[in-house]
Amino acid sequence: MNKLALYFRLVRGHKPIGILLLLWPTLWALWMASNGHPDPMILAIFIVGTALMRSAGCAINDYADRDFDRHVKRTVDRPLTSGRIKGWEALMVAAVLAIVSFLLIQPLNTLTKQLSVVAVIVAGSYPYFKRFFALPQAYLGIAFGFGIPMAFAAVQDHVPAVAWWLLVANVFWSLAYDTEYAMVDRDDDLIIGIRTSAITFGRYDVAAIMLCYAATLGIDLVCGWSLGLRWWFVAGIAVAAGMAIYHYTLIRGRDRTKCFTAFNHNNWLGAAVFAGVALDYALG
Repeated sequence: MNKLALYFRLVRGHKPIGILLLLWPTLWALWMASNGHPDPMILAIFIVGTALMRSAGCAINDYADRDFDRHVKRTVDRPLTSGRIKGWEALMVAAVLAIVSFLLIQPLNTLTKQLSVVAVIVAGSYPYFKRFFALPQAYLGIAFGFGIPMAFAAVQDHVPAVAWWLLVANVFWSLAYDTEYAMVDRDDDLIIGIRTSAITFGRYDVAAIMLCYAATLGIDLVCGWSLGLRWWFVAGIAVAAGMAIYHYTLIRGRDRTKCFTAFNHNNWLGAAVFAGVALDYALG
């Protein structure tokens, strides 16, 4: 039981924010792809699969960062970093979760399965992008948003242009919220040599975050409008924009605690957009 508890912490079972940040854009896509009436089986597969793949990604991330995390206050007590589990155990957990996820999508079409392979490659390679890529959070946005083209593929058996634009919007959203997250660890990351958007943006970090929020919601608005979504959807985007402005009040002083609060609050921003999508299809 003690090992299971450590594995649970390894995959961030006690911190579901990561799962939610993957889930909201996937749900946007499922509702848009199905005109507001997603198949219950497909919906269940994507919800469970999102949770499993996010958990597998955490295990891979901790394995890749095990030597760096010892030097960061926030991560020094992680099960792998602190030596309470071994590296092979983290890899085993990631492999088991990935296999279960792949078995889960077997009822879906071939295109969705093919895209799932790409999603696994992107998610597995993300931790290593922090070694050399100036904006690894943008690459994370692709990993976190790949449920979007997969959702369209599962429902429509093809991926329309609007799905790729929604993925671009998710890249900007990931840049926004994960830069807020990176601002918490900036001092430690500078010492150990990890590349992050918070370091790359430098003194323009707050402005960059707000521009990314604007790009996210602007692209989402155009995509939704092109699919026939109207005023309930616009209301959801407006609420999300208000939340982004609230985030500005939190991060403008670059206080670590407030930046982390802003990061976590992105769950509600994603929920606001989804509420607008779902209500528009239900009531519009």
